[in-house]
Amino acid sequence: MGFPQVRLRRMRRTEPLRRMIRETRLATGDLIAPLFVRGRTGVHNPVPSMPGVAQMSVDRIVETCVELEALGIPAVLLFGIPERKDATGSETWSDQGIVQQALRAIRERCQNLVLVTDVCFCEYTDHGHCGVVGSDRRGRLTLDNDASLQNLRKQVVSHAKAGADIVAPSCMLDGQVQTIREALDHEGWTDVAILSYSAKFASAYYGPFRDVAESAPQFGDRTGYQLDPANADEALREVALDVEEGADMVMVKPAVNYLDIIQRVRSRFGLPVAAYHVSGEYAMIKAAAANGWLDEKRCVLETMTAIKRAGADVVLTYFAKDIALWLRGS
Repeated sequence: MGFPQVRLRRMRRTEPLRRMIRETRLATGDLIAPLFVRGRTGVHNPVPSMPGVAQMSVDRIVETCVELEALGIPAVLLFGIPERKDATGSETWSDQGIVQQALRAIRERCQNLVLVTDVCFCEYTDHGHCGVVGSDRRGRLTLDNDASLQNLRKQVVSHAKAGADIVAPSCMLDGQVQTIREALDHEGWTDVAILSYSAKFASAYYGPFRDVAESAPQFGDRTGYQLDPANADEALREVALDVEEGADMVMVKPAVNYLDIIQRVRSRFGLPVAAYHVSGEYAMIKAAAANGWLDEKRCVLETMTAIKRAGADVVLTYFAKDIALWLRGS
């Protein structure tokens, strides 16, 4: 028995045909826009290594959030850049902290926007590490996990009181999700969800972020508490621990170099999966487009579709506003 002639190209012939059978769909509702908030008013400090990204004061952040909400972007992720830093990052749990101020101001204007806060200490410590620095038994400087967890409890409760819908721990402390869940529940914030940076790799692609967040370590690096880029099974063990401890969503960061991790997390766990298209990934596209080496819009949409195709439900990206405009045809 012969087979009919197969011509897969029949269904690729026109854009309506291709759109009709498209397997992976990117939508504005899939996006979270990261924003960087600092003190004073009227501040809009562009970041040279991340064209289109800026540090903004609370009033400018609110204006941006109103615009993003109108475009249909469902959520923003807030990073704070404090006026004062110290050894413990105590501004993270101050009721007058910069993120807390932003949360209250945004909520007054944007009732339906989901407010996510990055929960860490590196922007707030004078040493740039993600918690309290101590010494091990050999006298070597190290991150004091347990002391940092106690401060983390205070930070998340402060964010919840100010209006956070979701807290997103990024410091890769052992036991951070369980500690956060216990702290929130104890204070009655049982409806605040946890999006954990569960598989956060010690990546070279974070460089531009450290420019905008002013969070570069003053000594050493973060390889002792972030994941080795060579380790996939270890990443899944980290995700499994966070799921067991009560995470509501899990994140893979960065995204593009870790599509295999996204796919494995999606296949193994039943929770929503987020992927962070990080500053270096953003900056590379921007630089190549500025030199005329690629088509920015096509490259961004292809990249985001690949992240979705790998299994991400949500993509955190600095291109969020651009994507929303492109998808609506503006």
